[in-house]
Amino acid sequence: MASDKGLIARRLLGIEMSGIRKMFELAGKDSVNMGLGEPDFEPAPHVQDALDKAVRGGKNHYGPTLGLPELRAAVAHRIRSYRKEQVSAQNIIITAGATQALMTLNHTFVDHGDEVLVPDPGFVLYPVQARLCGAFPIPYSLTAENKYQPDLDEIQAKLSPRTKLILVNTPSNPTGACMDKATVRGICEIAEDAGVIVVADEVYDFLSYDAPHQSFLSHMDNVIWVNSFSKTYAMTGWRLGCIATKREYVSAIEKMHYYTVACPPTPFQWAGVAALEGPQDHAEGMFREFKKRRDRITSRIRKMRGMKMVKPGGAFYAFPKYDFDIESEIWALELAKRGLICSPGSAFGALGEGHLRFSYAQPVAKIDAGMDILEEMCNQLPLKD
Repeated sequence: MASDKGLIARRLLGIEMSGIRKMFELAGKDSVNMGLGEPDFEPAPHVQDALDKAVRGGKNHYGPTLGLPELRAAVAHRIRSYRKEQVSAQNIIITAGATQALMTLNHTFVDHGDEVLVPDPGFVLYPVQARLCGAFPIPYSLTAENKYQPDLDEIQAKLSPRTKLILVNTPSNPTGACMDKATVRGICEIAEDAGVIVVADEVYDFLSYDAPHQSFLSHMDNVIWVNSFSKTYAMTGWRLGCIATKREYVSAIEKMHYYTVACPPTPFQWAGVAALEGPQDHAEGMFREFKKRRDRITSRIRKMRGMKMVKPGGAFYAFPKYDFDIESEIWALELAKRGLICSPGSAFGALGEGHLRFSYAQPVAKIDAGMDILEEMCNQLPLKD
């Protein structure tokens, strides 16, 4: 039988499955799973009803490549508070989740040999998607000492003639950090002066606990904004996302979007309309619960031996730094054996080493159970010299 060697595309060489998924697959039925970032809620009843109505009402066929006009208009209405100028449906593209949106943007704007600036630590997709398009991911630092905020001087220094995109994420996965207004403005000004595009992943924008969310959409000329229905409306498995940007970019993105998915799923888009235009009490209830959980896990971790933690301002992740002489992946595996699933910091980049990520998308009782396991191990591990 002929060997399969050489049949797999070279673009996949060196690409491995995410360390987050590895930990997720270790979860036993009795484990406290704080590894995967997914709300532990179901979509609101009126959103579920809208999907059922769409499916049963025959709205199951191909739709426009850019998305249903009704949903594009609803997204535009939602984000007008982020913009001084008018935002219309013509600025919006509906996608099959934020992941597909980000990959489509890489395919649209990144050529072989280009560079894409990505946060380190940052979401696992960012550097891999750049590599799959033949580009070089260039990391910029997010450190606990700087409260996981980007250093504008470092970003400026890392720009080159080959830089095409600066990828930003606020609130951040994995750190939970939220960028302030001055940082947002500074990154956009650096990008504008250099003639590069800012891709702003703001899928956790509604989970900004201590201050209003600062959106990169306030600088639309060189910004492409990406969002999702997954976190705000607990629609993770429905794979529905969106892009907002200026119309010149929309025209270019539309071509790649068509050849990627043809069109986003029609019945789920009608549910998206209901999510945006219907009552928001379900999402607001999730916000209040996540904030309570944020406060609980922060309080627990800060009291533990050898642990240091910057209080997350948004999203639903705790990203403590530790002073123990153990690699994060080894520690995460040991915790998994004891019944606590988390993500090793190394999964998010070189600067993630020395951290663990805990998703607090779990009830408070489970958070406490998980923190009991973590605290017990903290009391056993040797500290660094």
